Amino acid sequence: MAKRKGTMTNRERVEALLQHKKPDRVPIWPFAYQGFATVYTGTSIADAYNKPKTAYEAQRKTCQDFDWVFTAMLSYAAYGGWEFGGEIKWPSGEFSQAPTVTRHPVETVEDVWKLEKPEVSTAGIVPLVVEFTKMCQEEWLDNQGFNVLALCYGPFNTAGNVAGPANLCKWVLKKPDAANQLIRLGTDHSIDLIEYNHKLFGIKGVLPFTGEAIATGQLISADQFEKFVLPYFQELHSRILSLGYKNIYSHLCGEQNANLVHWAKVPFGNPGIISIGHEVELETAGKYFPNDIIMGNLEPAIIQTGTPDEVYEATKKNVIDGMTKCPGGYTFSPGCELPPMAKAENVKAMSQAVEDYGWYK
Repeated sequence: MAKRKGTMTNRERVEALLQHKKPDRVPIWPFAYQGFATVYTGTSIADAYNKPKTAYEAQRKTCQDFDWVFTAMLSYAAYGGWEFGGEIKWPSGEFSQAPTVTRHPVETVEDVWKLEKPEVSTAGIVPLVVEFTKMCQEEWLDNQGFNVLALCYGPFNTAGNVAGPANLCKWVLKKPDAANQLIRLGTDHSIDLIEYNHKLFGIKGVLPFTGEAIATGQLISADQFEKFVLPYFQELHSRILSLGYKNIYSHLCGEQNANLVHWAKVPFGNPGIISIGHEVELETAGKYFPNDIIMGNLEPAIIQTGTPDEVYEATKKNVIDGMTKCPGGYTFSPGCELPPMAKAENVKAMSQAVEDYGWYK
C-alpha cells in the first residue's frame, strides 16, 4: 500500500485517546520493548536493566526508527526478589532474556513473619530506575504521550517474587494468613513506590504503571483472585488516583479471562490504559472495559518465530479487531514483552501492517 501521511504526531494520538477521541491512526506502543531496543541498537540485554543511559538512548532510537510511541521503561517482571533482600542474575546469553531471582528472601512460612518492608529509595533496582527516570523527564518529544512511567508493580506479583510463585500459590491454599501477610507487604511497598515517584517527579507527564504476571488463571483460580488479588489492587489503584494521577497503565498478563469480572472492579482512571495478553480477545476486553483504552494483544511468539508475512497478517487482523471492537480506544501492542531476539524484519512487518490498516476514516 502507498504510505499515507498522518495529521497527528504520536503524542497527539495518545492525547486524543485520553480525551475519548479517535486519533488519525492507531498508535503503536509496544509493551516492554527494552530488551529488543538494546539488541537492535547493538548492546546487550543486560544493559536494558543495569545501564540507565544506554537503556534510555536505545529505546529512544528504536521508537524513532519504527515510528512508535516513546514512553521509556526500566523494569523487570521479577521485581521484589532483589528489592526485599534476595539476589538476582542479570540476563546473559541467547536464552537468558530478563533478570531472574537466584535467591528468594523468603523460603519458609516462618520467614514471612520476619520480613520487613525495604527502604524504598535504596531497594534493589529502584536507584537505577530513578536515575533512568530523571533522564526521561529531561525531554518531552513529539512521539511521547507521557515522558515518565512511575512504576509501582502488582502486590501479588511482588509477593510471588519474594517467596517464589510455587510457595505463594501453596500458601494461598494452605497458609492463607502467611499469603495475605506477604501480599500486604507487597501492597505497602507499591504504595511507598508511587508516593516516592510522586515526590520526585510530580504528576505532569507521569503515567503510573502496575502489572500482574503471577496472578493468572494458569496459577490461581478466579475465587482465589477475588480474595488475594482484587482488594489489594483496589487499594493500590485508589491510592494512586488519590495523588492526582488521571490515568493508570496496567498490564494484565497471561490467562485472565475468568478474572476480568474482578479486574472490572479495579479503578484505572479516566480512561485507564489496559494491556492484555494474547489469551484475552480484544472484543472481550472491550466489553469489560468499554471506557478504557485497550492495548494489545498480538502473540509475541509470532514476532519471534514467524515470517514477516505471518507477522504482517497477524498484526493486520489485530488492528482491524482493535479498531472495531474496543469502544474506549485501542493502541497496538504485542500481548506481552516484545521478544528481545525478534528479527528486525519481523518488527518492521508489524509496524508496516499498522501503517497500512490502522487509519480511522
